[in-house]
Amino acid sequence: MTAEAGLPDTLRDLPTWTPGPAELADLELLLAGVYRPLTGFLGSFDTAMVIAGGRLADGTPWPVPVTLSVPKELTAEERLVLQDPEGVPLAVLQVAEAWQDPTTQAWKLAGPLEALRAPAHGPFHSMRRRPDEITKSDGPVLAVATRDPLHRKQLGQLRQVAEGLNAQVLLLPLLGGEHDEALVRALLAVRKELPEGTQIIPVPLVRHDIDDDRDTLLRSHVAAAYGATHLLADAEVEGTAVPVVTPEPWAYDADVEVWRPVARIEPDHVQAELSQNQLNALLDRGELIPDWFTTPAVAAELAVARPPKHERGLTVFFTGLSGSGKSTVARGLADALVERGGRTVSLLDGDVVRRLLSAGLTFSKADRDLNIRRIGYVAAEVTRHGGVAICAPIAPYAATRAEVRRMVSAVGDFILVHVSTPLEVCERRDRKGLYAKARAGQIPEFTGVSDPYEEPADADLSLDTSTMSPGEAVRHVLDLLVAGGWIRGE
Repeated sequence: MTAEAGLPDTLRDLPTWTPGPAELADLELLLAGVYRPLTGFLGSFDTAMVIAGGRLADGTPWPVPVTLSVPKELTAEERLVLQDPEGVPLAVLQVAEAWQDPTTQAWKLAGPLEALRAPAHGPFHSMRRRPDEITKSDGPVLAVATRDPLHRKQLGQLRQVAEGLNAQVLLLPLLGGEHDEALVRALLAVRKELPEGTQIIPVPLVRHDIDDDRDTLLRSHVAAAYGATHLLADAEVEGTAVPVVTPEPWAYDADVEVWRPVARIEPDHVQAELSQNQLNALLDRGELIPDWFTTPAVAAELAVARPPKHERGLTVFFTGLSGSGKSTVARGLADALVERGGRTVSLLDGDVVRRLLSAGLTFSKADRDLNIRRIGYVAAEVTRHGGVAICAPIAPYAATRAEVRRMVSAVGDFILVHVSTPLEVCERRDRKGLYAKARAGQIPEFTGVSDPYEEPADADLSLDTSTMSPGEAVRHVLDLLVAGGWIRGE
C-alpha cells in the first residue's frame, strides 16, 4: 500500500503501515518527546539490553522495549509512512534495521522518526499536551500517573503529600485500558477536590505486559518529561527518573466518619476501603457505591462505565465444526431472549454473514480470519451499545477467537460457547454435502478435514449436540446467562 495523497511528492510513493494500539501510543509519545531520549523505535541490540538490564546499549537507563512490528514484506523498505487507523499519515520511519524478535518471531523495524503531523485519534485528544506545550512550574511538581479513579482515600493522600512538598499537582491519566473515557471523566469529576492549580493531561500509555517495578520506572520517565520533580506511587523503585514519594497509609475512621492516616485512628475503628472485587460486585448488581468510599460524581461515572449485568452489552460467541449445531442453538437462544424481552438481540450467523458482511471473501485462512474479525467488530459495536450479539461462525483458530474476545471485552462482556459435537457426527449430518466435497478434494482447507480446528481451552460452556436436543442446549446457555446475572430468571 502506498502513502495517501496530501503528502509531499517525495513521500507519496512510500509504503504505509498502521501500527497496533500499543505501538500507536508509543509513536505519539515518541513524536511528542515524552519518551526522551528516544527518537524512534528500538533495534535488536537496544531491545535486548533493555529487557536484560533496563538500559539502552549506550548505558542510558530505559525501562521497556519500544518496538514496531510489521509484516515481513515491509522489512525490505528503506522508509515507511506510519498512519493512524483512519489512514492519516503521522510520521516517516527511516529504517535503520529490520530484525526478527527471537521470542515472538515477529518482524520489527527500527530507526528514527520524521514527524508529519500531530496525532488526532483517540479519546480526549483535545486535552492532550506535548511537554513543550505546558507551563513549567518553578517549584516542586508532584505527578500522579494513574489508570484508576481517585476515591476519597487517594484524594486525601494526594492532598497530604502535595501539601508536605508544597508542590503543584500534575495528574496524568494513562490511557490504554478498557475504560479510558470513564477514567478521564472520573478524574475531571473530582477536579474541585484536587489542590488548586492541578493540571490534568491524558497520556496514551498502553503497557500491560511489564512488572510493577518497570511500570513505575516508565511512569517516572513520563512524569519527568512533563516537568515533574516527584512521582506519587505505592512503592519506591530504584533508578526512577524522579524521586518516588509513597503516601502514608490511610483508612476510614468509622468513629468520626472521615478518611485519615491510620496512625491517627483507634485500631477498632479502622475500616478498609472496598476491594476492586467488592466494587465490581456492587456495580454488577446495580447497587449504589457508598458515599464514604468515593464521591457521588465518581460513583456515577463508574456506574456508566460498568452497568449492571442485566443491562450490560454482551456477546455470546458460538464456535464449532460445520454441522455441529451451533447455528441451531444460536437461533434458539436468540428466539428465547426475544421472547423474554428486555434486551436487544442481534444474530450474526455464519452463513448470513458470509452473504452480506463478508461477501467476496474466499475460504483461505487469511479470509476466514478476516471474516471472524468482521463479525467480532460488529459484535463489539452491538455490545458497546448495550445489546446482545449472538455469533455462530466456525472460528477454528484460537488466536482469532482471542482477538474477538479482546475487542468485545473492551466494551462489555464476552461468553465463548464451544459446540463440541464430534467430527463423525457432524460429517454424518452434512446436509450441505461439504464434508463429502472436502474428502473428494473439491474444497481445500476445509476445517476438520484438511485444515485444523483448534478446540478452545477458554470456553465458558461446552455443548455436545449429539447427546442433547437443541432445546436442552439452549437451556444450558440460558442457565449460564441467568447464573452470571446477564438475564433475569423466569
